[in-house]
Amino acid sequence: MVSLHLLGDPALPHGPRGLVAVPLILAKDLCLQHDPLTQSYLISTIFFVSGICTLLQVFLGIRLPILQGGTFAFLGPSLAMLSLPTWKCPAWTLNASQVNASSPEFTEEWQKRIRELQGAVLVASCVQMLVGFSGLIGFLMRFIGPLTIAPTISLMALPLFDSAGDNAGIHWGIAATTIFLIVLFSQYLKNIAVPVPVYGREKKSHTSKFYLFQIFPVLLGLCISWLLCFVLTVTDALPSAPTAYGYLARTDTKGSVLSQAPWFRFPYPGQWGLPTVSLAGVFGIIAAVISSMVESIGDYHACARLVGAPPPPKHAINRGIGIEGLGCLLAGAWGTGNGTTSYSQNVGALGITRYVDLNSSRNLFIFGFSIFCGLAIPNWVNKNPERLHTGILQLDQVIQVLLTTGMFVGGFLGFLLDNTIPGSLEERGLLAWNQVQEES
Repeated sequence: MVSLHLLGDPALPHGPRGLVAVPLILAKDLCLQHDPLTQSYLISTIFFVSGICTLLQVFLGIRLPILQGGTFAFLGPSLAMLSLPTWKCPAWTLNASQVNASSPEFTEEWQKRIRELQGAVLVASCVQMLVGFSGLIGFLMRFIGPLTIAPTISLMALPLFDSAGDNAGIHWGIAATTIFLIVLFSQYLKNIAVPVPVYGREKKSHTSKFYLFQIFPVLLGLCISWLLCFVLTVTDALPSAPTAYGYLARTDTKGSVLSQAPWFRFPYPGQWGLPTVSLAGVFGIIAAVISSMVESIGDYHACARLVGAPPPPKHAINRGIGIEGLGCLLAGAWGTGNGTTSYSQNVGALGITRYVDLNSSRNLFIFGFSIFCGLAIPNWVNKNPERLHTGILQLDQVIQVLLTTGMFVGGFLGFLLDNTIPGSLEERGLLAWNQVQEES
């Protein structure tokens, strides 16, 4: 179980593997780094809710074959909120020998944090449903151009690099092997077909081409690396001392989870208790919701192109965004610690933002400045939180959450500069952007 934690984090793109990565990344700030059983409960919950949300989107929302699941867009503000002094984990939860996962004190310690995330997601999801079902998203898209989208989406995963590096650093050899295998399968072997025996009515027994490496590159990489860890564990090639480097790459360090976890478990709304709401958390998650909506619109267009469908009309986009808001509402009610969004590897967003002219010095400045500030400002605020005291506690918390969320800082600056610095519609990429909207 631990090796999946170790091996899952270096690859952070959207997809089913993201459903596992999101709870594992949140675990440390929820004070759950030494409670793998509860981590497994969070993973099962986010899988369960994602399945429900996918069905809602396919049958009632955009009506395209597009997967719904946890989003890294919500991780930035969530981690920013949990890093506030009032939510930092007590010292005793950081020591594995002092943690009693079944004690009421420990249970309340982590559950009050996830209840705070639940409340923020619930309120923010109402905003998303309002924007989607009211058709307001169409009005907003007139002002949100590629130079707003590019830094916003680029900064979604950048704040998670520290987490990925920390987890990969548990054993860099295993992490590097996993990354190598994933790149090998997904980039170099993706067009190699594997013959698979098939039995059909017309042709009784025959072989068919199956692009195994293209469909399951990450899963194959993880499985092979886990088997490698298993071999190194049974041969005692990996250290057995808990304090030694590489110990957490062993496959038997958390083997007790398999015996403790129930065979069947059905998550239910309110399983962690009654959600709580704070102004700082709500504002941070709303910023994530806006980023998620912008990304999803590009995903809808990409998915339609991939399946040969016409561009989705505006009413379908409105419906899809509204259903995503409903999905976030369900995620908040069930307590995944996250929201939901559409998955299609960001192809749509990347395809749309390339119309923008990056030969323009204006555009290069806006893009570079937004990215730089989206990295520099949160880093400075995290190191100097005492400089933001206004005398009003709630205002201080709102400012700190927003300014430590890189995608908000970069997206806001991209929006502000793109709409204030002089530039033609063609130079800004809005002509091509408007053509895409008109085709809808």
